[in-house]
Amino acid sequence: MTRPALRGNAALPACAASLLVLASVGPADAADCALEPQGEGRVAAVIDARSFRLEDGREVRLAGIERGGTDGASGRAALSAIAGGRDVTLHGEDDTPDRYGRQGAFVFATGSEHSVQSELLRRGEALFSADTADKNCAAALAAAEGAARDAKLGIWAETSAIKNTESPGDILAAIGQFTVVEGRVLSVRQAGAMIYLNFGRNWTRDFAATISRRIVPVFENASLGPKSLENRRIRVRGIVSSRGGPRIELFRVGQIEVLGGK
Repeated sequence: MTRPALRGNAALPACAASLLVLASVGPADAADCALEPQGEGRVAAVIDARSFRLEDGREVRLAGIERGGTDGASGRAALSAIAGGRDVTLHGEDDTPDRYGRQGAFVFATGSEHSVQSELLRRGEALFSADTADKNCAAALAAAEGAARDAKLGIWAETSAIKNTESPGDILAAIGQFTVVEGRVLSVRQAGAMIYLNFGRNWTRDFAATISRRIVPVFENASLGPKSLENRRIRVRGIVSSRGGPRIELFRVGQIEVLGGK
């Protein structure tokens, strides 16, 4: 069964790389993610790989990253080593708690030039989540992840850290988890309100990345129009779901990285 063909204008020229090409950005420093100050405090306890409690009782969730791999103990130990017992400053667009009462923030330990998020990424203990609106911050975090990936540190030491679209079963096993997936887009199709980037020919089994039609202009403005990605190798990241085969829905251009070559 095939999806109906995508209608529209001729394909845009394919860009050589996404907005977040890791090789094109410099090292991260404090200014990269130093958004508006949102308070300070001392870390009293590390809760998990992405959150901690301050001495005043506030719970803080690290923005801009997702837990890497399945070993929560490793991530928690890494966060403890970087921020445990340290004085920290919090930065972000606002300090509104999430539904669990946690304040999302970019965090800097006193005396460190890099954010806690950047340090975790550099050690291969986290994944860049691509949900950061600030471009400088996003580029810095992407570069930090890229450095760990190139050096095969932490999660990147495992050959399965990036899922291959030719093995949809491996991707399907990661349902509900934030995952990085790489492969070649074989076709681009439209079905109803959704655009499908198909990485296989059997849509009931193979992996696909999806983009809502209403936000396609955002991707086109970033030279990442869906049709321009056809026959290109790309890397996508996001939460894996299942609608027949495994799926990742793309909400932001930072979730796509175009890899070199056709």
